[in-house]
Amino acid sequence: MTNLFDDKLYPAACFAGRYHKRWGIEEAFKRLKHRLNLEHVTGLTQQAVARDVAAKIVCDNLQALVALTAHADADLPDSKRVNHAYAHTALKPLMPILLLGGIIGRKVKKLLRGVLDLIAGRTYQHRQNLPKPRSPGQKPHKAMSQKNC
Repeated sequence: MTNLFDDKLYPAACFAGRYHKRWGIEEAFKRLKHRLNLEHVTGLTQQAVARDVAAKIVCDNLQALVALTAHADADLPDSKRVNHAYAHTALKPLMPILLLGGIIGRKVKKLLRGVLDLIAGRTYQHRQNLPKPRSPGQKPHKAMSQKNC
């Protein structure tokens, strides 16, 4: 959908290229939406939703830091990448312990070491500057003429 209704300034053929440029942004939002489970909140007020989103972003940032630490501690080559979705899953039950500490605080180091080892064990081969193989054929968004853009 668009609110760019002037077909002289914004011909329909230009939208395929513009949409393609937004693809990375759309994928980033999709990843955050699904990984952080943003559809589920604990309250219905604006304040509750804002608090939930902030907490989920903090957890996602902690997961990213732990994944980077797991990669570095395991001395993995640069061609191996940690599976961030698995890192999120592995960390989820530990978050209350990590954030609240308490009596269980003495076990945090041992638990975190185990999680780092688990995360570092879930890697995939990264091929730098090599695209993932795709099926050949004309892409629908490129079929439209992009002249006049």
